[in-house]
Amino acid sequence: MKNLREMKTILVVDDNQELRDALTEYLGRSEFHVLTASDGEEMWDHFHRAEPNLIILDIMMPGDDGLTLCRQIRQRSNVPIIMLTAVTDEIDRIAGLEIGADDYITKTFSPRELLARIKALLRRTQPAQGETVAHQLQFSGWTCDLIKRRLISPDGEVVPLSGADFNLISLMLEKPHQLLSRDDIARCIWGRDADPFERGIDVQISRLRKHLHDEERSLILTVRNKGYMLASDVHTV
Repeated sequence: MKNLREMKTILVVDDNQELRDALTEYLGRSEFHVLTASDGEEMWDHFHRAEPNLIILDIMMPGDDGLTLCRQIRQRSNVPIIMLTAVTDEIDRIAGLEIGADDYITKTFSPRELLARIKALLRRTQPAQGETVAHQLQFSGWTCDLIKRRLISPDGEVVPLSGADFNLISLMLEKPHQLLSRDDIARCIWGRDADPFERGIDVQISRLRKHLHDEERSLILTVRNKGYMLASDVHTV
């Protein structure tokens, strides 16, 4: 059994008491330290005190809704965020990804599926203990800092990235000039294949293009019905 210092802290933000209690019990059995909040005020109290490793954030809540809170969190932190959405609310799922959520899951989820998503996201956003990264990658005037997990523009401006943003640009920098299918991208940022009609991949690509000021889509190419490609040489610093 891990002690509290060794546990990853998960903050569950949802106004449903039964759901909060169920996730606290289930994730606690999986050796996570779970904190819960019913609204934004409680969330910020835990956020500042505990610095959680991951946040599970419901979209529909009284007061500030989950999308508002997600946007506010992203202005301060790159902590991984999983949005909880209603089954039919694709617009909300897309909106969540657009403002920086790393993944989403509908409220019909099984606890086992949520646990798998949490573990996959933590693996992809937090280096393993003892892991060292000793270089930066440069491309088309941009620099990707693999230690601080951030993007630096040709003008020296630091561009904060969410976990999903960083994983996507890292994947493309590992495979420049190579076609990446939607499943390749989904497995990298979410740890699963893309659903046939899922728009989340397109949203993540759009977010990354905005970060890179790639309005003409000349840096990240779309290969129709096949996937995407980084059209740049990459150099190790």
